[in-house]
Amino acid sequence: MEQFANRDGIRIVFDLIHAIQENKQYLSDIDGAIGDGDHGINMNKGFTLCRDELLANPGNLTHGLKTLSKILVMKIGGSMGPLYGTFFKSLAAACDGVDAIDMAVFGRMLSSGREGIQKISEAKPGDKTLMDVLLPAETAYQAAVKTGEPFRVCLDKMVEAARQGRNATKDMVAKLGRSSRLGERSRGVIDAGAASCCLILEIMAGTIGRLLACSSEAS
Repeated sequence: MEQFANRDGIRIVFDLIHAIQENKQYLSDIDGAIGDGDHGINMNKGFTLCRDELLANPGNLTHGLKTLSKILVMKIGGSMGPLYGTFFKSLAAACDGVDAIDMAVFGRMLSSGREGIQKISEAKPGDKTLMDVLLPAETAYQAAVKTGEPFRVCLDKMVEAARQGRNATKDMVAKLGRSSRLGERSRGVIDAGAASCCLILEIMAGTIGRLLACSSEAS
């Protein structure tokens, strides 16, 4: 069975931190086209604070996700702090007490993350938000699981759908948030939240793939 240890999964959180740090300017630039222009800056602040905390107080994947959630909610402003804070808190809850994470557990994590956001946001596909990425990505992953695809193939399907969702937001008119005030002028730019959500799913998939490969070699 393809799986990786919860204790090794902390690598996912550190890879997410690095990815946000590397893409902070890109995320702020696209946000600046129709928003405040601080998405990347705020995300980088929260994820960097998380890195510092995890270096001082290490733990497994569940611990890392809980730590990231708490910091995002408490330390960064705007709407994305609570949204991503809830997302990562929900991921952590779905793998809490689980020693080994397989495709079923990760599927529950995705569903929990999506449900968590839906509890605090009215965003739906077509509104030009991160839900245009998260919902189709989760759907694609779960569909691949149901057809019996290997864990890594399910992750590939997730990423493919996430990228399609991100790119689709370029032609949408924003329905929620500050950018919704622009009406038709919000069309033509990828949504920053969709971009960061896609990046997060891409990094998670890539790191999980490497963890699975290492686990396979070890066995």
